[in-house]
Amino acid sequence: MLPEVTATRYVTPLREGGSLPGIVEADDLGTYVMKFSGAGQGRKTLVAEVVCGQLGRALGLRVPDLARIQLDPVIGRGEPDQEVQALLKASGGLNLAMDYLPGALGFDPLAFETDAAEAGRVVWFDALINNVDRSWRNPNLLVWHGELWLIDHGATMIWHHNWPTAATAAQRPYDASDHVLVTFAPDVAGAAAELAPRVTEELLTAVVADVPDEWLDGEPGFDGPDAVRRAYVEVLLERARGIGDRITIGERSTAAPSQAPEWVRVRLNVKGKGAK
Repeated sequence: MLPEVTATRYVTPLREGGSLPGIVEADDLGTYVMKFSGAGQGRKTLVAEVVCGQLGRALGLRVPDLARIQLDPVIGRGEPDQEVQALLKASGGLNLAMDYLPGALGFDPLAFETDAAEAGRVVWFDALINNVDRSWRNPNLLVWHGELWLIDHGATMIWHHNWPTAATAAQRPYDASDHVLVTFAPDVAGAAAELAPRVTEELLTAVVADVPDEWLDGEPGFDGPDAVRRAYVEVLLERARGIGDRITIGERSTAAPSQAPEWVRVRLNVKGKGAK
C-alpha cells in the first residue's frame, strides 16, 4: 500500500497541467504535487497515475514517489482563485500526491541529451501504457540532478474509460512519431527484450494493489475493486507480450505534411507544411 500523509498547507497551483494540480506541504514535513480527486478528469486519472507510476518504478524508470494524501478543503480558504477554491472543495478526503522535485527543469530535447537505450525504455513503456501525452508539444519529463524523470501519467490506458474495448486495446499499435524522445534514436527492440519479460502477472498484481478501493468501487460492469484490478492486469499483461513489435516511428500521416516543429523534422528527415 502507498504511504499516507495529510496535507497541512496549500502552497500554490501548478497551471501547466489541465487538471490544475497544486503544491502542498504535508504532516510528514514533505512537499508534494497533489492530483485532486475532484478534477474534471475524475478518479480514473488518479488510478492511471498509480498504476503507471508504480509500474514504471518497478521497471527501473525514474518516477517520483507516490503517496495517498488526505485533504481538508479548509487549508485552501486563503486561495484567491475561485477555480482553485472549487477544486479544493470538491476534493475533500483521499487524493494522490507525488514527491516534489525542487529545482527540476522541464525537459528540452535541444538542451538535454539522452542515449538510445534510455529513450527506448521510455518509448516502450509509453507504448505499453498507451501514453498519448509525452510528445514534443507536452514532454511530461523533468530533468533533476542531471537525470530524466517521468511525470503525469493521467492520460494513459485510454481503454479504462470504456472497458468493453479493453480486449481490442490490448492489441492496438502505438504510433511514437510525435514522442519527444524520438529524435534520440530510441532502441525499442533492446527495451522490449529487457522490459517485456519483467511485466509478469505477479508484478502487475502487486502494482494494481496500490490503487485504493474507493477509486475503483462502483465501476460499471464489475463486481468490485478486485475485479477491476484484475482487468488492468489482463490488459497490460497481454499488451506487454507484443507491443514492441507494434511501435511505429515516422511521419504521423502520409496524407498530410508533418506538423512537427522544424528541429524535429530535420532530425527525422521528413517534410513539413509548406515544404517541397
